Amino acid sequence: MTHARTAAAAGLALVAAVTVVGCSGGGSHAGAASTGSPVSSSSGGGGGTQPNPAPTESNPPGDIPDNQVYVPFRPAGGFSGFTVKVPEGWARTEKGPATVFTDKLNTVRVTTATATAAPTAGSVTGTVVPQLRSQVAKFAQPKVSEVKRHSGRVVLLTYQGDSAKDPVTGKVVRDTFERYAFYRQGHEVDLTLSGPVNADNVDPWRIVSDSFTWR
Repeated sequence: MTHARTAAAAGLALVAAVTVVGCSGGGSHAGAASTGSPVSSSSGGGGGTQPNPAPTESNPPGDIPDNQVYVPFRPAGGFSGFTVKVPEGWARTEKGPATVFTDKLNTVRVTTATATAAPTAGSVTGTVVPQLRSQVAKFAQPKVSEVKRHSGRVVLLTYQGDSAKDPVTGKVVRDTFERYAFYRQGHEVDLTLSGPVNADNVDPWRIVSDSFTWR
């Protein structure tokens, strides 16, 4: 009888121990699930379910916007037998025979002069290039060619040089230049387009240079 009671008591103790261990293990498993599941969900949501953000778009310094509007310009005084489109809204300055349009880092310069003969690649190389070399800071990479524009064939001079120092920031920008020499009946019109070397203004400059028309 004593042996039976002892065995029964031992059996009850064993059952109680198993129950306690089982409850403890269940609680530990539930806790891991409750703490592990949100972390897994958050990690998965941040790395695999959200789309990549779109890159921020901005124009590089000197880039003329694609939606830029152009308006015809014709000098009010002096020789005015031509028109050329210039960007609308740019600041305008008169400097003797030159009219200059500027906006931030870009410039359109229109200069008129009398000439006894049409400019050629040779005359620009021999006369204009030396003049610019003495006038433009760090003048470099001159290249002269003949190109076709809406008004006909013209002499194009491309080169690089430093801009004037900004009066506010004191910074100097490395510019690239396109100088077109138009000629007709003793009159020469030089159209110079300039902006930072890294700016992509191929299309805007083509619009301006192609718009030149004799009147």
